[in-house]
Amino acid sequence: MPHLELSTTIASPPEVCFDLSLDVDLHTQSTGAREVIIGGVRSGRMALDDEVTWKAWHFGIPFTMTSRISEYERPTHFVDEQTRGPFASWRHEHRFERRESGTLMIDIVDYRSPLGPIGSLVDRLRLERYMRDLLQRRNEFLRQAAESPA
Repeated sequence: MPHLELSTTIASPPEVCFDLSLDVDLHTQSTGAREVIIGGVRSGRMALDDEVTWKAWHFGIPFTMTSRISEYERPTHFVDEQTRGPFASWRHEHRFERRESGTLMIDIVDYRSPLGPIGSLVDRLRLERYMRDLLQRRNEFLRQAAESPA
């Protein structure tokens, strides 16, 4: 099972980073036209037990994924988990640690691709790097939004 951990330093308080991380409008902006909301929370900030369904295009293929906020403790952490979608399992923990300079945002993602050994091979050859790059781009977008004066 792939395990990803990313850390991003943001010059903004944890409350701001936490709230922006749960904002589906900001998430949609960060992906351009590659992800659209087709169900659940359609605008604003998600909360405990909220669900959102995304239609996303990756590798030129459309995917649909529904995730639910299964843990929520503002402003220190929340977890989103796939309830329906392309992965055999998906769990993304978001942590926010206060630092003198602002916030250390930590992403911990554990997922399992479908199709057993074939899925594991795809993870090792391509998907793990793709997922890391995707998360880094989103985190950079979030960092810029959190640090912007507006």
